[in-house]
Amino acid sequence: MYSIGIGPSSSHTVGPMRAARLFVEGLQRDGLLGGVARLRVQLFGSLGATGHGHGSEAAVLLGLMGEDPATVDVDGAPARVEQVRAQGRLGVAGGHEVPFGPDDLVMHRRKALPAHPNGMVFTAFGNPDGEPDGEQVVLTERTYYSVGGGFVVDEGAVGAERVVEDATAVPHPFRTGAELLAACEAVGGSVSDVMLANERAWRSEADVREGLLRIWAVMQECVVTGCSTDGVLPGGLKVRRRAPALHRSLSSGAGAADPLHVMDWVNLYALAVNEQNAAGGRVVTAPTNGAAGVVPAVLHYYVRFVAGPAGRSAEQVDDAVVRFLLTAAAIGILIKHGASISGAEMGCQGEVGSASAMAAAALCEVLGGTPQQVENAAEIGVEHHLGLTCDPVGGLVQIPCIERNAIASVKAVNAARLALGGDGVHTVSLDKAIKTMRDTGRDMHVKYKETSRGGLAVNVVEC
Repeated sequence: MYSIGIGPSSSHTVGPMRAARLFVEGLQRDGLLGGVARLRVQLFGSLGATGHGHGSEAAVLLGLMGEDPATVDVDGAPARVEQVRAQGRLGVAGGHEVPFGPDDLVMHRRKALPAHPNGMVFTAFGNPDGEPDGEQVVLTERTYYSVGGGFVVDEGAVGAERVVEDATAVPHPFRTGAELLAACEAVGGSVSDVMLANERAWRSEADVREGLLRIWAVMQECVVTGCSTDGVLPGGLKVRRRAPALHRSLSSGAGAADPLHVMDWVNLYALAVNEQNAAGGRVVTAPTNGAAGVVPAVLHYYVRFVAGPAGRSAEQVDDAVVRFLLTAAAIGILIKHGASISGAEMGCQGEVGSASAMAAAALCEVLGGTPQQVENAAEIGVEHHLGLTCDPVGGLVQIPCIERNAIASVKAVNAARLALGGDGVHTVSLDKAIKTMRDTGRDMHVKYKETSRGGLAVNVVEC
């Protein structure tokens, strides 16, 4: 559910980069790379409609060069992409050079592949006889889908969900909220207990802990960088970074007497992350890049304003961070199975709505909530984002995306508090809310699902 990547979009940047790298790895594995004379990449659906603003072209180029979203040099990447554009030559997998110009990457703004809105087709041309001047033929062609959160599947994936399958047997499998609650009852523990037991099917508990604390460290680094980087975001909308000025104001003590002063900090954390994401910086998909600020903002809130004043040791705080991230991931899994975390499928209810539900449930657990209260917190988070459209102005993950993360973070805190105020018994179950999200997403007109052809995207002048 979490991956370290590069902004501004998990489905439009991280996914295409991974798909391009997978294609190149396939060429290497099949012994075809040396015979490739030309490449052609086609992006369809939402990728074609908003790929220009989401950095999809640069992501594809970097992936073809062999880069991975988790390790790519985010500072050096723009210069490498510009070099390809200027020279018209691309070093596939960092070595084998082929010509690559604007006509070799096609963004179909009005065409979509039938299986998923985020479709990509990669084609390699060459001469199988090895003659440099011979007639070029298709050496191989592969279709990939970016299904949300940076996850990529190929044309062999079947079923409407198009999830990344894993046959590993876990001790407490669950696909619904009801099954998750039953698993909690069976182990006599919390949501994070169930998740940890399942994670041990893949890796040791120490490795789980280390990996999650690494995720937390990247989230913290992102906030620090976002709070200290002034300027204007790229893309042409001339959106100013607000996090640095807000950080300076809050750090000076301004407004500390305001009863809602803490919420200003929650807003800050979310703004810092999503401004970094919009600038193509290093972020953690949680569950997507467009919604990357919510989970870190609420976790920062907990660590600074709850765990800190409580006088907990560093180890105790780390324990809570691990439990927080495990619980949030459990809710993300439920939504991914029951609906989708992809804005191109669900609208923003699937991205920011999912993130808010994840953060609400996680906060509820670390504040002492029962599994029933945790499930209630997640349901509140989903329910009150139903119908939320994805209509980024100019195809950029800036307006309304950045502020939307701040609002969703505050809603997550409130959802956890509402759930803790009750006993976990409520009328609308999390499963019903997720099903409603799925149904609403299917009913939603395509122009409101990350195409920039409806809503704010057509009512705000790009200037």
